[in-house]
Amino acid sequence: MANRLTPLFGAVLICWMFSVCIHEFAHALVAYLGGDKSVKDKGYLHFNIFAFVHPVSSILVPAIFLMLGGVPLPGGAVYIDETSLRSRNWSALVSAAGPASNFILFLILAAIVHPRTGVVDPNAIQQPMWVMLLCAMTVLQIFSVFFNLIPIPPLDGYGMIEPYLTPDARHRANALGWKGLIILYLALSFEPIRRIFMDSINTTLDVFGIPFENSWRYFNYALFGSSG
Repeated sequence: MANRLTPLFGAVLICWMFSVCIHEFAHALVAYLGGDKSVKDKGYLHFNIFAFVHPVSSILVPAIFLMLGGVPLPGGAVYIDETSLRSRNWSALVSAAGPASNFILFLILAAIVHPRTGVVDPNAIQQPMWVMLLCAMTVLQIFSVFFNLIPIPPLDGYGMIEPYLTPDARHRANALGWKGLIILYLALSFEPIRRIFMDSINTTLDVFGIPFENSWRYFNYALFGSSG
């Protein structure tokens, strides 16, 4: 862990926390538009990281990832009153809003680091720290999009399809609770599944013209202190 405690890692952590605020704010804003006015009273319509702190996603899960040797990036949560939403379509849109916000952030960051913009020299042997930060955040945002779209509770991908499930299927899925993340972690530990997931990210970076090899190198350097 010592090699991660660098100013660059700190900058990534701060930027990630800000993107978590945007992700959760997107959930709350769509919920508000969909009929749940309680999100305003709960303070979710402000960029206040403390309003989105969740004991599991913000504390427990990062602690587990840290113990397993992963990156302890915190997440957040908003409590939506599903009964106040006008329809199941609105419920699905509330869940979709989070990954959509990450994708918009990805597009903004990708536009900045794209070789054709001229802001970043892709052939430079040594990139400045701010370039490494932007590249790391670009990878993190698209990683978050694909991860959150996996249809397993409690991820947003499941929230997008939950309103359309039968009551029995919904009950069985919801019974998983946060154990769904453990199942997902175990699934991603298998190389074929992990490779499919990572190839999806690399393909997306390639489609948008982002050199994914360089992006991953700067991502690894920023978060792990190694370019490997």
